Amino acid sequence: MSTTAELLKGAAELFPDEVVTQAHVRHLDLPFGAGRFALITLDNGFDHTKPTTFGPQSLGNLNAAIDQVEQEATAGSIVGAGLTGKPFIFAVGADLKGVELLKAHDEALAIGKGGHDVFKRLAALAVPTFAYYNGAAMGGGVEVGLHCTYRTVSKALPAFSLPEVFLGLVPGWGGCAILPNLIGADRAVSVIIENSLNQNRQLKGKQVFELGIADALFEGADFLEQSLLWTARVLNGETEVVRAEVDRGEAWDQAVARGRAIADSKVHGAAPAAYRALEIIEAAKDGDLQRGFDAEDTALADLIMGGELRSGIYAFNLVQKRAKRPAGAPDKSLARPVTKVGVVGAGLMASQLALLFLRRLEVPVVLTDIDQERVDKGVGYVHAEIEKLLGKGRINQDKANRLKALVTGVLDKAEGFADADFIIEAVFEEMSVKQKVFAEVEAVAPAHAILATNTSSLSVSEMASKLKHPERVVGFHFFNPVAILPLLEIVRGEQTDDASLATAFGVAKKLKKTAVLTKDAPAFVVNRILTRFMGEIQNVIDEGTPVATAEKAIEPLGLPMSPLVLLELVGPAIGLHVSQTLNRAFPERFTVSPNLKAVVEAGKRGFYVYNAENGFKPELDPEVVALLKQGDVVLTEEQVRDRVLDAVAQEIGLMLDEGVVAEAQDIDLCLITGAGWPFHLGGITPYLDREGVSERVNGKRFLAPGLASVPA
Repeated sequence: MSTTAELLKGAAELFPDEVVTQAHVRHLDLPFGAGRFALITLDNGFDHTKPTTFGPQSLGNLNAAIDQVEQEATAGSIVGAGLTGKPFIFAVGADLKGVELLKAHDEALAIGKGGHDVFKRLAALAVPTFAYYNGAAMGGGVEVGLHCTYRTVSKALPAFSLPEVFLGLVPGWGGCAILPNLIGADRAVSVIIENSLNQNRQLKGKQVFELGIADALFEGADFLEQSLLWTARVLNGETEVVRAEVDRGEAWDQAVARGRAIADSKVHGAAPAAYRALEIIEAAKDGDLQRGFDAEDTALADLIMGGELRSGIYAFNLVQKRAKRPAGAPDKSLARPVTKVGVVGAGLMASQLALLFLRRLEVPVVLTDIDQERVDKGVGYVHAEIEKLLGKGRINQDKANRLKALVTGVLDKAEGFADADFIIEAVFEEMSVKQKVFAEVEAVAPAHAILATNTSSLSVSEMASKLKHPERVVGFHFFNPVAILPLLEIVRGEQTDDASLATAFGVAKKLKKTAVLTKDAPAFVVNRILTRFMGEIQNVIDEGTPVATAEKAIEPLGLPMSPLVLLELVGPAIGLHVSQTLNRAFPERFTVSPNLKAVVEAGKRGFYVYNAENGFKPELDPEVVALLKQGDVVLTEEQVRDRVLDAVAQEIGLMLDEGVVAEAQDIDLCLITGAGWPFHLGGITPYLDREGVSERVNGKRFLAPGLASVPA
């Protein structure tokens, strides 16, 4: 039987590039004569921009530190031991770069077991142990603290989570077994399942304390000092830690059932991680932690060797790394400064854009429109949103006043845009209207100003074609709601020059958006794929397949919403407009649904109605049903799914052949950040590869083996 140290040494050999975390032990005399105390600090030697992680060598270092502390505890030379992190970071869990390299089930099992074997020793020491969550704590960083006897948390802690299910794993170093036994199954389900599946929602320090995960809450400024004073009081019996009793009866079963309902609504059974985590929580009801740890090891190894986790890590890397270095972006030194922004239009989209530019750039923003009433309404919207931020305490009064003073509205473009560096239009989606607007803007804007269009599907090159300086026109396509969806498709027109493009990317970075460079091709990336996807679903409905069958066919993808609910969000009129644009460009692949046209002409907001009586679940609108004209070809769910996925795989293949984006990775990044496509699919191309659709349709995979799958 190999020891923990040998196990970790073997794992370390598989992962030579680990950023190694040290575990420094120092001793101090606690106040109030409480005795000598050992404090272990986790630190990888870098500042907070490179958070502390646990790879095999790092776990080995913590193991060695515990060796020392264990000897001191057994000898009676210390009264307790504590664990804390470097400034702003406690620890953010397992090093995912190492997980990617694992090729065999026994290697994956060793990682789970290694973490458990080290962390369990904290609970087994002859003295009480304390975790001081001083900064960001995630995954294994949270779990190492759960193995301690007591925990304190900083009010300044910005992010605390068990994000494993979000990535396609389970909390596998004690989280699934210990947390429900500490705070109750219902709260544990919220942290492990619900928060993870809600785009990896984070907890703040105060919430960690209120949930009962931490026993005490202290200010950030003197957090460690206060934690040590509290520790001394606990050790000398002055402070007693009382925890709420855990309900191991029906409440536990109800919590697990609630977790399953959340998982069903989010991933529809399509991703195993949430269900595996719930099985472990369910089995932890009797409080047998070791059995829970063994179950975590097995689940962890199984999931590490599955496609979902590899897709999850691939998606995580796209969002964390590729998004920060956009493929094809010109040298940033070419970017020009932007000290004033103009917005043409003052409708809802234009007002959202004005607010975003104002908040992120903090430069003057001026809106124009065709009459004073619209201009006033646009400026009023921005002011009202600033007031909301003030009300929530997100900004102070001084900042609110400053931001409000920076936003103005005028009717005269010459007055508004004469000194603007970046002017974006968000007017009606029609070529002639946009060309007219750009001609008016070019006549009054300075020669260096960038002219950006928020078009969702029209040609940027055609829009710029009648201008004296088409080289400064760039597509700047945001996704609705602007404040929430990170994606920004930056479209290079045929004549767009590098300086204009570099400026656009510079602005995108300041706006904190994920910018992806796309060629000026019809509907760019997201709308082209979604329109082909939706178009195929509408085709099968038009041909005769019941709406419910067509919708249900897509559930195994675990998308955030069904296709027709998405259509409602986008708006049927916009969906119809984009399908008409693409039908003109590619009539052989993109159809215009007569039923969708009828729904739009009837002024319907979508296919569904929602009533309080049925709990606001979507029900087919009887008026829409009366409008539908269907054929008599009825497909099964499987046939619908095959047809839709084949169409999407074909379209992505053609887009890559046309050079719409640099690589398949950019397609996935766009779908994840612009359409909420699930992490567990890795966007779309890993899923199409995994299901064999790519090869069936295009004769080859989109991604190299091992990139979003288990290495061969």
